[in-house]
Amino acid sequence: MNVAQYLAYLVVPINLSIVLIVLGVLAFMLKRRKTAVGLFITSLFWVLIWSLPITSMVAGGNLEKRYQPLQVVDAKPLDAIVILGGNTANNRHNWFEPYDPDNALSRTKLAKELYLYGLSSRILLSGAALDGTVSDTQIMAKSLVASGVPAENLILETDSHTTYENALFTSQLMHKYNINSIFVVTSALHMPRAMSVFKNLGVNAVAAPSYPQINKPKTIEFSPWKPNLRALHASRTIIKEYAGLFIYWIRGWI
Repeated sequence: MNVAQYLAYLVVPINLSIVLIVLGVLAFMLKRRKTAVGLFITSLFWVLIWSLPITSMVAGGNLEKRYQPLQVVDAKPLDAIVILGGNTANNRHNWFEPYDPDNALSRTKLAKELYLYGLSSRILLSGAALDGTVSDTQIMAKSLVASGVPAENLILETDSHTTYENALFTSQLMHKYNINSIFVVTSALHMPRAMSVFKNLGVNAVAAPSYPQINKPKTIEFSPWKPNLRALHASRTIIKEYAGLFIYWIRGWI
């Protein structure tokens, strides 16, 4: 686990809450009662604040709105479409609603739309196997081929484990295949970090994010100020992005 992943894991609300409670118990045992009380209160506050949908709507919305969905009718063709591995919030159409496969915001689905619209004839897939032995790239390639995209139109990159490696290894393949310009396909939440890395590497890239997923549902029962379990679970993705942006900035990758 690298530094960014460790930091993102640590500040996940439930994880950090447990750590603070343990520290609070130790402080109490050492008769540092004010410190213990402070740690307990901070633990509860951190979980509560991230269980409120309004927190995700503000913090996540700030990232999602930085790049608007690509208007294909106005877009100019580029040399390739690059899909970054991942499935933010399980590709749910809305973070605060149950998963609906018919409305899932699949990155491969978006890339295929660009492909069919004639914006590029090549699709470069980037992502290693984060769990198990089958890489994100292989899963995406299988899906695209099954939907009618010729296998010879796909370029596979299966070694990258981070966004930085996605961009670095993609840029190397671009040089190999004489690709000078690309569309970058990823979630709206992840796009700011992804585009920052590509630009820092000098890649001519155009953002093609999926539609924002952090939206207020239209149901009467939903309140952005009412604790929501889905908001709490999904918050780790937002925290991961901010932690990633901070670490990448420290390392000079963006």
